[in-house]
Formats: sequence, C-alpha cells, structure tokens
Amino acid sequence: MIGIYRERIREKNPLIHCITNPISINQCANSILAVGARPIMAEHPMEAGVITGSAAAVMLNLGNLTDVRIESIRISAKTAHDKNVPFCLDVCGAACLKNRRDLALSVIKENIPTVIKGNYSEIFALLNEDYSSSGVDADKRLSEEEIEEASVKLAGKYDTTILASGKTDIVTDGKRVAHIKNGSPQLATVTGTGCMQGALCSAFLSVAEGYEAAVASATMFGICGELAETEKGSGTFMVNLLDRLSTVTDEELEVGRRVTEIKKG
Repeated sequence: MIGIYRERIREKNPLIHCITNPISINQCANSILAVGARPIMAEHPMEAGVITGSAAAVMLNLGNLTDVRIESIRISAKTAHDKNVPFCLDVCGAACLKNRRDLALSVIKENIPTVIKGNYSEIFALLNEDYSSSGVDADKRLSEEEIEEASVKLAGKYDTTILASGKTDIVTDGKRVAHIKNGSPQLATVTGTGCMQGALCSAFLSVAEGYEAAVASATMFGICGELAETEKGSGTFMVNLLDRLSTVTDEELEVGRRVTEIKKG
C-alpha cells in the first residue's frame, strides 16, 4: 500500500501545512517535498487558520514553543477540526515539560488529532500524568509492552491513532496494532528526525486514513534510515536520508518492510 499512497501523493501534489520548531523546519519541508507534496510553514496567528483551511493535511509540533506558536497551534487545530482537515499532533517534550503536556492534552481534548505522535516517553506521559523524563529523548526503561498498552488505551480514550516512535515504532487505533522494526541508530545522531517523521505522516494523511498513514510513513522513514547509513558521519547521513526519501523504490520498501500487525480484542 505504501506504493499506492506515494503515487497518490505525487499525482495530487497536496499542500501540507506545518507549524513546527525552527530547529527542524528545513528538514520537515524537504521531507514533504521528497514524497511529492508541497510544504508551507505559516505560523503567524493571522495566517495559520487561512493556510490550514486550504491545506490537504497539517502537522503541529510542540517543540521549542513561543507564545505566537502556541496561539497558532490552537487556531490551526480548531480550523482543521472545523473544516475536516486531517492533522498530526507531535507532542514533542510532553514528558519533560508540564506546560507542553498541558498544551498537548488541551489541544487533544478540544480538537482530536487524526494522529497523535511522540516518542515512547511522550506518549506514556499523556496517559500517566505523574510520569516525567529528562529531555526530549525517549526513556530507555520503558518497554514495548508498556508503550503498546498505553498507546492502545490512549487511542481508545480519544478515538484516534497513536504513533509511538522508538527502536520499534508502535502504531495503533485501539483496534489494530502495528510493530514497525525498521530504522537505524544513526537517526538519533542528527536533530529533527522525529519531526521529519511527523511531517511525512502528515503527507500520507493527505491520501490515507490515520492508522494507514502512520504505518506507511513510519515504515518508509525507517527503511530510508537504514538505506542512508554511512560511516562518513552525521552530515552525510542527513543528506543520504533526504536522498533516500526521494529516491527509494517501491521494491526496496516492500523488500525492506519489517512490520507485524495484530488485531486487538
């Protein structure tokens, strides 16, 4: 199905609106371009609603917050909900900063995202408000079993799709669970790769439902990470990653796919 979704994206050339942190804007825009969609990053409150209303999908990222970005995220989320525009909420930092967790939960309760994305710690923190971690990296103490259970509960609570990124990415809509074992340790050696995965998910949301878009984007991103591996260093890896996102073949995606899906209940 990834090949079908990629073809649809290239045919439609959809507009994908991203409100994300300045650390990753360039990488997110290039990730969207790599799959044949059109990125736009309009974060001013006067622009966020207008652009969201004309977009095919949206990605909202809570990294490196400012007052302006908070206001625009709320405007964009409401506009997306009112106009039935699918959107991915990346809850970056929700495990280490209470204000981001509070913002994430507020946005989710007011305008439920199509996909809620975060690393293991961030997803776990949305369901367990007493939990906290250090920094924006995932807590290695959390097991796949714990995250699957938390993700299924969170998906059921809000009737949405959860994408929990880690060594094994876990995607669930509460009824189905996918374990995606594609990826590379080098993805953790450069900044912005989690944001790139969210941007890619939003591009797929323009042509697919939440669960399918999350599985397809996580699988493709993980495989491209594997294909981009290099001994030359982090800079070359990032260039390779963008190259592979734009040149990976459907055959490479099919052969490299390591995904296990189960039904719950």
